[in-house]
Amino acid sequence: MTDSSNTAMLAHRIDALLPQTQCTRCGYPACKPYAEAIARGEAAINRCPPGGDIGVRALAALTGHPVVPLDPACGSEMHPTIALIDEEVCIGCTKCIQACPVDAIVGAAKLMHTVIPQFCTGCELCIPPCPVDCIAMLPATAELQPAPKPALPCVA
Repeated sequence: MTDSSNTAMLAHRIDALLPQTQCTRCGYPACKPYAEAIARGEAAINRCPPGGDIGVRALAALTGHPVVPLDPACGSEMHPTIALIDEEVCIGCTKCIQACPVDAIVGAAKLMHTVIPQFCTGCELCIPPCPVDCIAMLPATAELQPAPKPALPCVA
């Protein structure tokens, strides 16, 4: 195998370990580009707050890097949350829909919007663009947990 195919395979395996919140706290636009940067040796394994300490340990085991504390510049470890839109206050501006990286918000212009809890990753990217502050983050309960990520085969 070539170095580029080895790097691509490692990036795929790293991406499978990331929580797929697409929150951008790591400094990359999504989980996959962060995984690719780790695989190329361009990014540290401790830049994913949603993955927390468990994620850093898993990435260390896969990559052979030492376990290091979560980088505080990226934020602190987070517990799973789900966005909730106050539909009485929502003005239907669609800014939250445009900001959601996983299409967990549905609605139409000038009509209320709602969150599909099974798709929401808790990234909080919908909050800043909301002009009426009608989005709250709630702890993800068992019935509101995001859908599990499909298991990928682990290639050694």
